Amino acid sequence: MKRSGSESSFVADEDNLPKKSYRDYSVRKSSLIGMINWSHVISTYFPHIFTFGIAVFVGLIIDQVVKEQIETVPESSGALESVRLVLTATQDLIVNVLHSILLMLHPLPDQNASTENEKPLLSFSVKVCFLCLCVLYWIAKMDNPLYLMAFSTFKSPDNWKLSHEQIMQCMKNQNTFNEASLEFMRKLLVRSGTGQSTAWPLGIVQCLDGKPMDKSILMSRTEAETVIFNIVENALAKSNLKPKDIDVLVINCSLFSPTPSLCAMVISKFGFRADIQSFNLSGMGCGASLISIDLARNMLQRQPGKALVISTEIITPNLYTGNERRFLLQNTLFRCGGAAMVLSNKWSDGRKALYKLLHLVRVQVREGWLVQCRYFLYCLHFNVLFRH
Repeated sequence: MKRSGSESSFVADEDNLPKKSYRDYSVRKSSLIGMINWSHVISTYFPHIFTFGIAVFVGLIIDQVVKEQIETVPESSGALESVRLVLTATQDLIVNVLHSILLMLHPLPDQNASTENEKPLLSFSVKVCFLCLCVLYWIAKMDNPLYLMAFSTFKSPDNWKLSHEQIMQCMKNQNTFNEASLEFMRKLLVRSGTGQSTAWPLGIVQCLDGKPMDKSILMSRTEAETVIFNIVENALAKSNLKPKDIDVLVINCSLFSPTPSLCAMVISKFGFRADIQSFNLSGMGCGASLISIDLARNMLQRQPGKALVISTEIITPNLYTGNERRFLLQNTLFRCGGAAMVLSNKWSDGRKALYKLLHLVRVQVREGWLVQCRYFLYCLHFNVLFRH
């Protein structure tokens, strides 16, 4: 079973102990074997089983023809002459089978009387093999798989990484937070589980140098380009694909939806095909990634191919600078990040895939309090924030 390697390290503890590499993580083989769904493992071999079945089917037909022609071929005939006779007989057999199928669909008036004593065209073994191939093909079509071929997460530049103290210094430099708000955000940072080198965008990082925070569209687009271009390039490299190989592109970013869209930005940068199906989702919140995968799966069901799903959130224009305690959570919880996933629903990609999608359930709710659990508001200083 292929194992997907992580791209990150475990967070160091507060005692400044060295970080543990993901390569130090180990699991007992018995535990891994117990987690395997063997029916889905076997289904990844369907393309090879089906190809082998076709080869057996052709071999059985040739064997039947050879047995029927072996008595009619003169002993003095050469090898080439024998092969020619077998190929000719095989061609005649195929023509007769097709003719019989047409007669079954459109029978003639005297057909029953003329076919009662005829010898079957195909042997029993050929018929059984053909039936097995049909059943195997039907099972594979009913499966309708979706495979994760490769994924990539954002690796931020070193000048984007901030410690907890640097983050708090950025907050102090805003000159808008009171002491109670600063202390509350400090407690949230300590208890959030985030490390001492998490990424923040340049529009906020520049506050460490005494510059004012830049929440402009230009800096927001710079953050989007840095994050998205990095993960798309790595995902395509891991899957050994070219941009021309992608059939569907889905990008979700809830809070930043510029014009031209993020999809247009990626298509222009990497040179995707002109007929690629692209979708830019916004306002979908934390469930946007699953919604994007559901959309990509529905699009691939129309025609087998490959999809690229990109999930990110741009935080440059969304830092809250007020003192409402219920809104301060977003300042300490969210970071720069993104993930790109290459999906495929082709049989041939089953053995190369990292994962297979088994279930995806999406439910719409209509209750007002659920709809407003995350809601756009504007404070008195025209700062964009969420109500949780």
